[in-house]
Amino acid sequence: MAAAKGPRRPRAETPKGFRDWFGAEVTERNAMLARIAAVYDRWGFDALETSAVETVEALGKFLPDIDRPNAGVFAWQEEAVPGGGSGDWLALRYDMTAPLARVAAQYRNDLPTPYRRYAMGPVWRNEKPGPGRFRQFTQCDADTVGSASPASDAEIVAMLAEALEAAGIARGDYVVRVNDRRVLNGVLARMVPDSLADNDIGQSVVKAMRSVSEQHFSNEDILRTIDKFDKVGEQGVIELLTDGRKDASGAFIEGLGLFEWQATEVVAFLTSKGSTNTETLSNLKQLVGDDNEGVAALGAIASLLATMGLGEDRVIIDPSVVRGLGYYTGPVFEAELTFEILDDKGHKRQFGSVAGGGRYDDLVERFTGQKVPATGVSIGVDRLLSALRAKGRIGQDQATGPVVVTVMDRDRMGDYLAMANDLRAAGIRAEVYLGNPKNFGAQMKYADRRNSPLAIIQGSDEAARGVVQVKDLVLGAALAAGASLEEWKDRPAQAEVPRADLVARVRAMLEQAP
Repeated sequence: MAAAKGPRRPRAETPKGFRDWFGAEVTERNAMLARIAAVYDRWGFDALETSAVETVEALGKFLPDIDRPNAGVFAWQEEAVPGGGSGDWLALRYDMTAPLARVAAQYRNDLPTPYRRYAMGPVWRNEKPGPGRFRQFTQCDADTVGSASPASDAEIVAMLAEALEAAGIARGDYVVRVNDRRVLNGVLARMVPDSLADNDIGQSVVKAMRSVSEQHFSNEDILRTIDKFDKVGEQGVIELLTDGRKDASGAFIEGLGLFEWQATEVVAFLTSKGSTNTETLSNLKQLVGDDNEGVAALGAIASLLATMGLGEDRVIIDPSVVRGLGYYTGPVFEAELTFEILDDKGHKRQFGSVAGGGRYDDLVERFTGQKVPATGVSIGVDRLLSALRAKGRIGQDQATGPVVVTVMDRDRMGDYLAMANDLRAAGIRAEVYLGNPKNFGAQMKYADRRNSPLAIIQGSDEAARGVVQVKDLVLGAALAAGASLEEWKDRPAQAEVPRADLVARVRAMLEQAP
């Protein structure tokens, strides 16, 4: 008779597309967020925290390459209320902007106009995970709701540049690229008018020319496609705009069905950036005319930024920036890091984008029916942290752990807790070893794994004499590795001090630490 199997145990593993963060990583992220928050606060923006869960209706259909509101998000339907029909569909937020639009509408009578807020926290996207591509990540946003002035866009761009530098990205290692969706709308209207044919006659012409039944594509379809320009290049965008292409995995992605010459014209626009902002503006005027709203807005933003001291070393006008999210209506921004890193195969490549945003004047209107202009930017915190690690700004040294008070006598636990309390009261990280104290070597191994700088030791003999031993674990490791006699004499690895002097001696040794 076969032995009965025990209960099935759950797998101890992180779900695909998610990750865990430990000690130093969390500390580094919180420190960086604090520096960015200080910038936002200095510019007069207020903090806001919204729920991680929104109704699917409130989030809307704005994710790239998504046709249904509950696709691309983690969504579920609430249990139906008896007699009240089906329950609401809820979802984890996929960004911070859609929740802000809901807040601006819900509290419009209580908030100042314009309303300036910043928000930081996790967002979730139900997308296919891959190397460096996670389903949960942290965003750090700042937005102004209620101002249509180009000055509000320029202010967001300038503040983004300051926030990147505060986070640790040096000037010269980044550039903020700016474009306006209305410029591209004008280009499409002139170059590919059939793509914008919303009336029956226009659609009939499209169908007749293509001889394809029910062939529909919209402005947003084209925008989402050319937003892949940096990833797939000119030829890749042409293929996606026309007949389709195979991706890196061999899967075929259906194209939009434009003619080759139409796609080529669009790509020509994307590559129309000049050597200066003035030259780029001139090129855009030739494409869409002097009266295009987008060109005028770009000129105004560039002028305002120049008066604020942001030249073309930090901000450039780039027609290839379109941003894939469908709610942008005007200026769009993207912060790109310009330095090179080594990829998994050892090849050099630029790090790429770490922030993006733009103007979204129609998002609040979905709730109120009234036009409410808005503009903002979102920093991808996890990507920015990766960039700082790649530049050697963080993560080079293991974070220093707490001072560990060892336990020599079980019945004197109160004395050891009092030592730790004294250290913590003086602002020094400290803990008492709470494992099995029988093996002193295990306590030292624990302190080593915690990367503790010092260990406090007091056995019965030291307690009778009113002293403690303070062991320098960092120097002790160096001595074991062959430190010189002079180093030993200058700073012994272990010192005996009166119990009353414990805090002062620990502080002095920590200040002396390399």
